[in-house]
Amino acid sequence: MTTKRTAGQSITPSVSVTGPSPVGSPTTRLPKCPTGIGGLDEILDGGIPRGRSTLVCGAAGCGKTVLAVEFLVRGILTFDEPGVFVAFEESEADIAANFAGFGVNLADLQQANRLRIDHIEVDRSLIDATGAYDLEGLFIRLKSAIDAVGAKRVAIDTIEVLFAGLGNPQLVRSELHRLFAWLKAQGITSIVTAERGTTTLTRHGIEEFVADCVILLDHEVRDVYATRRLRVIKYRGSPHGVDPYPFLIDSAGISVLPITSVKLDYEASSERVGSGIERLDTLLGGGVFRDSSVLLSGSPGGGKTSLAATFAVAACKRGERALFLAFEEASSQIVRNMRSIGIDLDPWLRAGSLSIVSTRPSAWGLETHLLRIQRQLDQFKPDLVVLDP
Repeated sequence: MTTKRTAGQSITPSVSVTGPSPVGSPTTRLPKCPTGIGGLDEILDGGIPRGRSTLVCGAAGCGKTVLAVEFLVRGILTFDEPGVFVAFEESEADIAANFAGFGVNLADLQQANRLRIDHIEVDRSLIDATGAYDLEGLFIRLKSAIDAVGAKRVAIDTIEVLFAGLGNPQLVRSELHRLFAWLKAQGITSIVTAERGTTTLTRHGIEEFVADCVILLDHEVRDVYATRRLRVIKYRGSPHGVDPYPFLIDSAGISVLPITSVKLDYEASSERVGSGIERLDTLLGGGVFRDSSVLLSGSPGGGKTSLAATFAVAACKRGERALFLAFEEASSQIVRNMRSIGIDLDPWLRAGSLSIVSTRPSAWGLETHLLRIQRQLDQFKPDLVVLDP
C-alpha cells in the first residue's frame, strides 16, 4: 500500500511527456517532435526527430499502424499540428472503422481540415510491364495533401508495399533516400511503418539504414502470457532508452511503461498521514509518512484487508481519493465483508472518492498488470493506493 500521489500521464489526447534532462545545451540539442504517447517520449528523450523520418517496424499485429495514427491524432489534438496519413493497404473507410474503437473519429478531423487520409493502390503488374519506377507521382500527391491541411506530420503505412515490385536493392535504397530527403525538405516530421523481415528489421533490410530513428515493436508470448515490447534500435544525434519496454494497446491507445527509466531522485515528504486507527498512529509517531510504501504482512485472516480498508476510509475522510486494487475478491465482496466489521465503503464509492478495481492475477503477465495499474493512476489520480494482496 502506498500513500504516494502518482502524477502519471493521462492517456487521453491531452498527454504531454517530459523526457529526461537533455544532454548538451539547448542550442545544440536535436529538435524533437513529441509523439504525445504515454511513456514513449520519455524513452525518446522528448520525442522523435523533428523534420526527419522515423521508421517503425515489426511483425503483423504488433501495433505499427496504431502508433502511426495515434502520432497524427495526438499531434492534432494536443500540439495543433495537422497531419497526413498515406495508406497503401487499407482503404480510408477501413482505417476510420478500425480506429473508431479507440474513441477517435477520424472523419471529424478530416471535416475540420486537420487530417487528410490518402489511400494509394500500387499495381505491381504495371511496374513489371513498364519496367519504370519513379516516386514523382507520390511526391505530387503528398504535396497536395500536405498543403491542403497545412500538415506538419506525415505517416506512411506500409513502405514495403510501395517497393513490392522492385527487385533491385540499390534502386530501393535510392528511392527510399529520395523519399526521406523529400519529406525532410518539406519540413515534415514523418513516421514510416515497415513489416519485419525473417532475419532483418524490415523486408528489404535497407529501410533501417536510411531512417534517422528506428523503433522496433514486438508481440511475443512468454510463459503463456502475451507481452508487447518496444525498443529504440537507432536514434541519430540523440540519447535514448535502449531497453525493451513493455507497452499496452487498449481502448485509449498506446501506453509505454519505461520501468528502467524510473530514478531515485524524488523528494521524501516529512508529512504524516493517519491510518484511521488512533492507537496505531500513536505507535507510529503520528501516522505513516506521505509518499511512503507500507507493507501489511500476516497470515490469512490476520486483518490485512481490514486494515488496508481502514487506511482507505481515513484518506477519504481527509478529502482525498483512494484506489483499492484487489487481486483476490470482487469489489462487492470486499464491500460486504468490510460492512460486517463496521467499515462502510458504500458512501465513499458513491461520492467518487473511493474506487475498487478487481482483477485476477492470472489475467495477464506482470508487465500488463503494471501498465493497467499505471492507467488507473492516470485516470483516477488517487492520493492513496491499496494493492490487496
